[in-house]
Amino acid sequence: MKPRTCLLLALSFLCSGASAQPSPLSVEQIMQEAMRQATKENKNIIVIFHASWCGWCRKMDSSINDKSCKIFFDDNFVIRHLVVNESADKKNLENPGVYQFRAKYKGENLGLPSWLIFDKDGSLLSDSQMRPNGADLTTQGENIGCPATAKEVAYFVKVLKKTSRVTKSEEEAIEKRFRQNEE
Repeated sequence: MKPRTCLLLALSFLCSGASAQPSPLSVEQIMQEAMRQATKENKNIIVIFHASWCGWCRKMDSSINDKSCKIFFDDNFVIRHLVVNESADKKNLENPGVYQFRAKYKGENLGLPSWLIFDKDGSLLSDSQMRPNGADLTTQGENIGCPATAKEVAYFVKVLKKTSRVTKSEEEAIEKRFRQNEE
C-alpha cells in the first residue's frame, strides 16, 4: 500500500472514531451523581423513564419545564432521565442497567413515561403507580405516566406534597399546567 493511501485510511479511521456517539451513562452512574447533587442541595430525586419516540414523555418534560412549574421542580428535585424501550435502531441510546433497575421497582410492565421519586440517599419514596388508599409501594398500581386527567393530576399533586415543599399557589399552577395535557 502506498504511504499516501495509508495516511488517508488512518485519518479516516481517526475521524470516524471522533464522531462516534459516546455510550450513555449507566443507571448506577446517573443515580450516584443524582444522589450527590441531591445531598448537596437538600432535594429529592425524580427519575423519569422515557424514549425518543414517546410523545407523552415530551409532554411530561414540557409540563415540568413550563414557566409556571419549572421553579418549583428546580427548587425541590434533581431530575434525571433514563432511556428505555427504544426502537431497534436506537438501542444504543438506552442506559446500561435500565431494565434491571426498572424491574427492581416493579416498573418493567409499565408504559412510558413512568417515574420514581427517591430521597437523597436513594430510598424510594413514591412512583407513578396509582394504588388504592393504604396500599404500599410493593402493590402493583396503574401507571399515570404524564398526568393529564383530573384523577391523575390529583394523584401527582398528592405525591408532590408528600415528597417536596409545595405551596398552595404552586399546587394550583401544577394542576392547571398538567391538566392541559388532556386537551
